[in-house]
Amino acid sequence: YEVYMTRENDVYLTLDDRVRIARQHEADLLISIHADTIAVKGLRGATVYTLSDKASDPEAQALADRENLSDQFAGMKIENDNKEVTDILIDLIRRETHGFSMSFAHTLVGQLSTSVGLINNPQRSAGFKVLKAPDVPSVLVELGYLSNSKDEAQLLSADWRGKAAQSITNAVALF
Repeated sequence: YEVYMTRENDVYLTLDDRVRIARQHEADLLISIHADTIAVKGLRGATVYTLSDKASDPEAQALADRENLSDQFAGMKIENDNKEVTDILIDLIRRETHGFSMSFAHTLVGQLSTSVGLINNPQRSAGFKVLKAPDVPSVLVELGYLSNSKDEAQLLSADWRGKAAQSITNAVALF
């Protein structure tokens, strides 16, 4: 495998830039790895998201909304050129790759379930901007919630991160 990281240090990179990097390297798969916070303190565990126009649940929609606003919070202006023909072509390509994304998400959930804790209903969907590259199968992996002390402790554990990374590697190998 050739793995390309979008960044090596803690600098902000727009969602569009993340997708651009995947395309630039002709990626066969984009895995966006996150650790977020959430108001529900008891919620913990990993979740795997795929793209959908309609969110699978309110929590997935709220997370996608927060993530999609990250460019605005960084002071970046997002311009949308909504050309009808382009949108139709992109939608046709997206349909083709959506099945690959769903299949990988299912495989990834199976691999993560053997090594790290998952939330209830761990395979979800929402309109994450970082997953909107129509030509690159992609998933967003929420490894846990920093707002939960148990998840935070796991995320800080090198052993736990190694298990999570190995699960992701195993899922890629099965893909």
